[in-house]
Amino acid sequence: MCHAEQMSELSSSKVDSFGDYSLSGRAVRLISSADTSLDEEQLMLASVAVRMAASSRGKVRSLVSLSRRLSTNKPGSTAGDYPPPAEAPASPPNSEPAAAPQRRPKKDPSGCSVLLFPGQGSQFVGMGRGLLKYPNVKEMFTVAQKILGYDLLSLCLEGPEDELQKTVHCQPAVFVTSLAAVERLNQENPKAIEMCVAAAGFSVGEFAALVFSGAMNFAEALYAVKVRAETMQKASELVPSGMLSVIGRPQAQYNYACLQAKEHCKSLGMENSVCSVANYLFPDGRVIAGHQQALDFLQENSRRLKFMRTKTLPVSGAFHTELMASATEPLREVLRQVEVRRPEISVYSNVDGKRYMNESHVRRQLVKQLVSPVKWEQTLHEIYERTQGQHFPHTYEVGPGRQLGATLQKCNRKAYQTYAHVEVTAYED
Repeated sequence: MCHAEQMSELSSSKVDSFGDYSLSGRAVRLISSADTSLDEEQLMLASVAVRMAASSRGKVRSLVSLSRRLSTNKPGSTAGDYPPPAEAPASPPNSEPAAAPQRRPKKDPSGCSVLLFPGQGSQFVGMGRGLLKYPNVKEMFTVAQKILGYDLLSLCLEGPEDELQKTVHCQPAVFVTSLAAVERLNQENPKAIEMCVAAAGFSVGEFAALVFSGAMNFAEALYAVKVRAETMQKASELVPSGMLSVIGRPQAQYNYACLQAKEHCKSLGMENSVCSVANYLFPDGRVIAGHQQALDFLQENSRRLKFMRTKTLPVSGAFHTELMASATEPLREVLRQVEVRRPEISVYSNVDGKRYMNESHVRRQLVKQLVSPVKWEQTLHEIYERTQGQHFPHTYEVGPGRQLGATLQKCNRKAYQTYAHVEVTAYED
């Protein structure tokens, strides 16, 4: 089935909302007709997105707008409605001051929460099995099947593992499973959702964080993730490349090691070789990515480079380096067409560890992220920095795996004391 047909079928779907989860009333633009048959070239996917928005104006359906509001539109809720209210008008001269009650009271950090969304590499066969009994989760996977063109739920639950591990499959799988885990958290601890003040996602997890924050719609974000995964997969196949997890001694110099690796590649006749830090995980924890010959050099010379441990990651390419440059334009084109709003809570960008400021900032940074290192350690410092004696928020890792909890423990032990993981596997009743 071509992509236009998938989106057309979705537009006629009977899935109109996810219960209390689609509270924003935001609509998803879905393609209703297309007279163009598409090949599998990734640039054409961007063209689909362009036509998708253009051909569906006026045929809008209220499908899904996953956001932190969930079922928190109750009296006293701090979530608020999007867009933010306009500035209050000035009070009449003889009236009581009215501005003060509209200001949000400062929250006690110990009563607030932060949600962390994992990225590629956290996936495993069986994830999602423990989430199907929660509201809206089955509908999420139904919508995903229509957008992706294959049975994502079956792939998550039953594999085969080698198919789930492929970039083109695991990115959508982690994205949907993570937002399904939010449904579980909302069911079991709604206060954690209502009192959430910040979110961050690792690599593709950033899309889930943005959906949760109300900045993007579920269906449109998933389509963007689909394009992202397919173009990254294709970029990975252009040259032999990969990623290497490194734990170094305090005296290790990662950038200098990468420079030496590139010099080695040059001695082999390779011009313009790539080798750079792709992930800043925690103090002395890095992921280095680039051409395979450069990574081989680093492993062979690990002792001399002051690396205590190196491990090749099971990924298809050198993500978050310039070797992903061919994936940027298709993603940029898709993001130009989907609706992006200012996040309702603080969402932190992988590119610099800083909060997103507006919708154009979101679009720019998501594209830049493909060829920039994930500054996760810096992001955690930004989220959890506080004065001595100030309480830390509760942190929930929503999605498969506990890798983000492990990095938090290494970056900030005090913040880790209030960390919890939302399980995505089954519990036998």
